[in-house]
Amino acid sequence: MTTNDPKIVMTGIVRLSYLNCWEPKSIQGSKPKYSASIIIPKTDTDTLNKIQAAIDAAIREGVGKFGGKIPPKGALKLPLRDGDIERDDEAYANSMFVNANSTTQPGIVDANVNPILERSEMYSGVYARVTLSFYAFNTNGNKGVACGLRNIQKIRDGEPLGGRVSAEAEFTPFTDPFATPSGGDDFLS
Repeated sequence: MTTNDPKIVMTGIVRLSYLNCWEPKSIQGSKPKYSASIIIPKTDTDTLNKIQAAIDAAIREGVGKFGGKIPPKGALKLPLRDGDIERDDEAYANSMFVNANSTTQPGIVDANVNPILERSEMYSGVYARVTLSFYAFNTNGNKGVACGLRNIQKIRDGEPLGGRVSAEAEFTPFTDPFATPSGGDDFLS
């Protein structure tokens, strides 16, 4: 990725949760958006440092939205959050996360940069690289930096998140105890 915009970040390999990349969804009557929770391992300091730098750049660029002054970070709603503190979910353990959204559908490609068209290929739990954009906001007195979802590159499959289990994992082969043994008479005939 070549961009000179310090507010755009390409992550390392992250895990996607609450993935909504095919159809925009409205939350509490808001404008429908595509979205994902981007789970970043705390060991991926390169991605975390890039995100911190992008947040700082968004604050500097958005100074007009903050009344011409850069407020202390503690006074702003910031997108990078600690999974160990804010989520009671094993998928977020030892990780940071950002919730990203967009009114425009993200581009979705595989590891070889071929478009993914099959919806079943993208689900909560996949591992991917993601491009994100950070921007300042000041809405109804709420000030901060938000995270936009740009594009997704699926790297590999992962265990599905959200409690959904495949039918193959949930069932074993079934033998009907009332089935007629081979060569025997059917009791219903």
